[in-house]
Formats: sequence, C-alpha cells, structure tokens
Amino acid sequence: MALCEVLKIEEREIISRELSRHKSARYIGQMLGRHHSTISREINRNGGASAYRAVEAQRRCEENLARPKERKLEALPRLHDAVDDGLREKWSPKQISKRLREDHPDDEDMRVSHETIYECLYLQARGELRTELTVALRQGRTRRVNRSRATKTRGQIVDMVNISERPQEADDRAVPGFWEGDLIIGKGNKSQIATLVDRTTRFVMLVRIPYDRNAERVAYLLAKKMENLPEFFRNSVTWDQGKEMARHADFTVRTGMPVYFCDPHSPWQRGSNENTNGLLRQYFPKGTDLSLHSQEDLDRVAAELNGRPRETLGWRKPIEVFNDLLERHASP
Repeated sequence: MALCEVLKIEEREIISRELSRHKSARYIGQMLGRHHSTISREINRNGGASAYRAVEAQRRCEENLARPKERKLEALPRLHDAVDDGLREKWSPKQISKRLREDHPDDEDMRVSHETIYECLYLQARGELRTELTVALRQGRTRRVNRSRATKTRGQIVDMVNISERPQEADDRAVPGFWEGDLIIGKGNKSQIATLVDRTTRFVMLVRIPYDRNAERVAYLLAKKMENLPEFFRNSVTWDQGKEMARHADFTVRTGMPVYFCDPHSPWQRGSNENTNGLLRQYFPKGTDLSLHSQEDLDRVAAELNGRPRETLGWRKPIEVFNDLLERHASP
C-alpha cells in the first residue's frame, strides 16, 4: 500500500515539526509508531528534511490518489503469469520475487517485490491472483498455535545416542548427508508419513508408512529409501525420541548411517525437518487420513517442495543444489 494512503495530515504535521527540531527519521518513527523507513520515504519524496512541509505533502498525496495507476501485475501480463505460476506451485510471494531476479537478472519488467504480490492478493477484488491467496498464505491459519501443549510420555530407547555425539560437521551444514527425520500423523493418530530432509541442501524425501508405526517396519522402509542415495549422502539421521525408531540399530546395519536422538521436547534440534513438516501440512492437512496417499503421491509432493526456491540456499532450489553435488562427486 502506498504511503500516502496511510499517513494522516496530523502525522505529517508532527513530521514537519520534529524535522524543524533536527530530529531523525528513526526518532520520528518511534513517536508515531511507524517504521523509520516509512518516515524516510515520506521525507525524501517531499523535498527532503529542509524543504518538507506538511500541507504540501498532503496536497501531493491527494493528487496522486486522484490519479489511480495500473498495478504492475496488471500492466505486465508476462510478469503476472510468472507470479501466478509460482503461486500455483505453492511458492511464497518472497520465493517468487527472489527467484524472478535469479531467472531474469537483466529484465526490469520481471521484477516485483513480495510486498507487491501480497498487496495484490489482499486488495485486488477480482482476477486469478486473488483465488491463489490461500495457497500463498502457506500454513492456512488465521491464528497462531499454542506450542506449549504437553507431549506424550515416551519410553527410553535402547542404546540411544544423543545428538550431542553427532559430528561437528553436521552442525555447520557444510557437509551434505546429515538428515533430520520425523513422522507426521494423520486422523485419529492412525496413519503416518515419514519425512526426511538433508540439513545442507534442504532436499526432502517422503516415505509411506502403511498400517501402523511398528518400529521394525519404520526401520525397514526408511532404510529402503536411504539405500537409493549415494554413499556420500548417507552420513547420519537425527530423530526425536519416538518409539517408532526403537529399531534404529537395524536401520544403521542396512545403511551404515548412525541415528542420533534429540533431547526431549526439543524440536528446534531438528529445525529443518520441523519447518518441512509445517510446509507439508499444505498437502496433508491435520485431521485427514494419510494412508490414502500412495508413494507416488508422496514423491510428487517431495518433488514440488524440492522445486521451491529457498532463501537459505540463496534462492536456489533444493533439487538444483542436490544435483550439483551429485555431478561434482561423479566427476573424475
């Protein structure tokens, strides 16, 4: 939303008064409860600190409002289509904005800020972008969830190795192949999907776990999935203290990958996986039967997540980083 639509004449008079007292934009912003960059833009577009006049700034604002301008996403069909494609792929507005810069570095017409995309989504009363709002607002929630709810008491896992024993190279994310894993649970606590994400590349794999969370079955299916990876991508797995990983030794024998267990009630110790599980609720909402999804369905969802540009990867996609590493290790 443009600044002239939100600042009031009373606020402009305060800006003018405080500028005459040589106060900074940051100071004025704190007085008005506005971000200092908002105040700076207001001052700069109205002649600077020495020339700023509240009445003149208000008049200019009202004139601009009287001349409605076509939104950039409406004026440039190619840009509109690119944004729309990103939303349909469930990319966030910020991912779309940053990726457009990567894909069109020399084309100013293919630049749009994520704020502009959100503005269009919220304010545009018609058009395709409006229909994609709930997709762009990733979690689909209107309120925050209380994270302090109690968790189930879990029994001790035999021969469990704590995360504190995990190699230091896993912590700095410089070396691929250190995975984080967990289960997302379906309706009535009766269905589940195993989720795995590599700490370095953010590459995601999903594993269908049918019937129940029997520890032997979980260990077998996870190992079967991991066996498809090259050896350099199989360093370890970090899991919470769920009983489904009680047969972690069987998994290690098959894959050569040790399993490290987080401290109780410490989901941040596998933060990449927690974030991934949040994203997956777009596809597998809470309270639904997860057993209805085939492994082919899960592979399609994983491919979609791996095709999203990520800020932590410099707006590259996990699949791009993953493939680069494969090619690098394949080279003689």
